Amino acid sequence: MELNQRARWKVLPPVPDDYKESSALPTLVAQLLYNRGVKPEEIEPFLTADHRLEGNPFLLPDIGEAVGRIYKAVLSRETIALYGDFDVDGVTAVAILAEGLSRLGVTAMLYIPDRVTEGHGLSIAAIEQLHAQGANLIITVDCGVTDVKEVKIARELGMDVIVTDHHVPLQTLPCAAAVVDPKRRDSRYPYPDLAGAGVAFKLLQALFHKDGRAQWLNGLMDLVALATVTDMSPLVGENRYLVAEGLRELNRSSRPGIQEMVSLAGLRMGGLGCEDISWTLGPRLNSAGRMNNASTSYRLLTTRSRDEARLLANELEVRNAERQKLSSEVLAHARERLAAKQQLPLLMEGDESYSVGVIGPVAGRLLDEFYRPVIIVSLGPELCKGSSRSIAEFDMVEALGACSDLLTAYGGHAMAAGFTVPRRNLAALEQRLMALAGERLGDLDLRPELTIDAELPLATFNGETFDLMVRLSPFGRGNPQPTFLSRHVEVKDCRNFGTRREWLRLKLRQGNATWSAVDFVSRRKASQIPSFIDIVYNLETSRWNGEEVLGLNLRDSAPS
Repeated sequence: MELNQRARWKVLPPVPDDYKESSALPTLVAQLLYNRGVKPEEIEPFLTADHRLEGNPFLLPDIGEAVGRIYKAVLSRETIALYGDFDVDGVTAVAILAEGLSRLGVTAMLYIPDRVTEGHGLSIAAIEQLHAQGANLIITVDCGVTDVKEVKIARELGMDVIVTDHHVPLQTLPCAAAVVDPKRRDSRYPYPDLAGAGVAFKLLQALFHKDGRAQWLNGLMDLVALATVTDMSPLVGENRYLVAEGLRELNRSSRPGIQEMVSLAGLRMGGLGCEDISWTLGPRLNSAGRMNNASTSYRLLTTRSRDEARLLANELEVRNAERQKLSSEVLAHARERLAAKQQLPLLMEGDESYSVGVIGPVAGRLLDEFYRPVIIVSLGPELCKGSSRSIAEFDMVEALGACSDLLTAYGGHAMAAGFTVPRRNLAALEQRLMALAGERLGDLDLRPELTIDAELPLATFNGETFDLMVRLSPFGRGNPQPTFLSRHVEVKDCRNFGTRREWLRLKLRQGNATWSAVDFVSRRKASQIPSFIDIVYNLETSRWNGEEVLGLNLRDSAPS
């Protein structure tokens, strides 16, 4: 098997001398900041990630109307219902607003829909149920901005609706008392990429802006960080501040549920970072909504009972194990059926056995493997539910919008969207999406692009250099981990490891510099690795015999 580059390598140009001089920072750090579009005057607040990155909540559209309507409900002792999505973003947003309203003496009704039976967004049945229970005001979190029909029905029943959301609106906004969404076309808010929990947090900031006791809001930032990272919101601008502060709060969190979840996952309070949220805590919290009901995650995040927290954390461990097993089964089945189609511009696959709870993550895994827009569909007798993950070159929400006449509902983001379609329309939907993908992707070299911060010799790096780079954290979408290229590196040792022996552990040398490296991406055999290779990698620390060890995490490689 020939060893080819998995991705197209794009090495960014060197930092200009005037930028380097004005930054007064080591060249490598200046290069990284320049690559991330940080202007010289923005360097200091970027590195400190402090409150100067915060946006004024009163710049959010309809925020004044929302605050006024909530205070009217509080003073009139109206019944307020919170309606959230079932993922981490929605659950944390519900918890944030519930705690905020409790400070005003309000115990809100809570409604988190079931992923399988109800799906995303407002449902008419849920609205009627909340009306029957006496709700006067519904506040949505992480949903609602595309639910024009449902909001209209709520108003006809005599209920007001405040929409707080972060998804892209349709051409027509819901006829609500307020629609608070930084992605509205008329929004003046400087940071449009808040998570749903971030929007809920900003609403509380507006509600309590004249309250001298509002310092307690900081205690909610652990929830904002969990949502922002898990929902893959860009970690730039205000999100950078919210996540940096949120990680501090998370690492000292007094929430028994978080402490128990961290302990069961084998993590350590005080050492939690974005990767731990992305790969460990987020999937556990999401597993409740994927396998059963998201109320388990909500209770875990809000309980003050240590015993209840322990029981709920154990339940999430079980649910997460079930999710992993089911995901593996669906992934293997879908991969096998798509293998012969991998040259198509878009991959779409459905089956009656695919659980709605795992089709999104499975689509994401297949996108990583094939670098094509992937749609996985759970087939029902009359209605089918699909979940998609897309590439930067193909806006999935825009594509679904062009097929809206075939769909019952759709929504999401450019690179992650979902839909419901009558089964009789499924073949026509696939045909139309395939044609759209062919038009937009047919002439492109569909390989992921690896953006490389700098080409450097391995001798450049040491513990001090790594410490300087850590100042750019938290890393995530919009502020990726620094990525480097080193050429003509000698492979001194290489062996496969892992349960299926699909990963590589390498010992690399270039000049006098020797490094340990791992490769979790290529799934190559050790026998396929030549003696000299060019490598693209991140620097990462791992724990070995109780000590932190600095090593290389390979993203791609090719023969020198």
